[in-house]
Amino acid sequence: MKLKLVFILILSIICKLSFGQQGKSPFDTTMYGRNPAVGKYADIRGFKMYYETYGKGQPLLIIHGNGGSINNFLYQIPYFAKNYQVIIADSRAQGKSVDPTDSLSYEMMTDDLNALLDKLQLKSCYVIGWSDGGINGLLLAIRHPDKVKKLAVTGANLWPDSTAVDPFVYKWAMNYNKTIQDTIKKMVTPSAEAKNALKLAHLLSYEPHITVQQLHTITCPTLVIGGDHDVIQPKHTMLIAQSIPNSYLWIIPNSGHSTPIYKKDQFNQVVSDFFAQPYRKIDGYGRFN
Repeated sequence: MKLKLVFILILSIICKLSFGQQGKSPFDTTMYGRNPAVGKYADIRGFKMYYETYGKGQPLLIIHGNGGSINNFLYQIPYFAKNYQVIIADSRAQGKSVDPTDSLSYEMMTDDLNALLDKLQLKSCYVIGWSDGGINGLLLAIRHPDKVKKLAVTGANLWPDSTAVDPFVYKWAMNYNKTIQDTIKKMVTPSAEAKNALKLAHLLSYEPHITVQQLHTITCPTLVIGGDHDVIQPKHTMLIAQSIPNSYLWIIPNSGHSTPIYKKDQFNQVVSDFFAQPYRKIDGYGRFN
């Protein structure tokens, strides 16, 4: 059985619905994630991390979701590369960043990104994270606060239960995890693909474990984003925003989890404005404005 990961599955459904009558989807044909002119490998903490850079200006790190890859941000890379140096990598055990070891955690991936920034001699950057990439963005601001100037996260969660994740999606994720585990048990010698799928499914079902107290330590201005019909419950997205001292909250109407795709124009403009404008503390009489 060929094991597919949730993020890839979701994107394939999106592509089928959006581009099924128009031939191949742009995710299949884009140069992003497979561009030999800019693609490089960096020796990072025991594995080779694949990354690409585009544009010039202040550095902007973009982080993809579970089972995803660089090409997930095909609508963001060209937009932000007009004004920023965009750095985007395949996270550990995903895309071209192969990692055969058994362990994987959000903390590991976050420290990988920090090491990549060190290797590129970047002291700090703007950060965009989607889904698991949003989790990594929060952890980067917690674990390596000096690295993050401003942070925009969409579809992130703090813990893995139905108070954070939509109950239907949570049940689906747990069943998905069990299916992979049952499949591997039937294999005499589990394939590398199966082992990798299990690592990512574990993240999906049993991680992360970020506390509200940890969010209190985030000092950079943060834009917390979610769809009003996201797989992450809006009340949980609101909790994240309320727990970060210098934050804005943006709940997008008529939107699910794939805000950088389905709401790409709004997403790009609002995030760009957030990065470009000074953070404004709104309190007291300012609340009437």
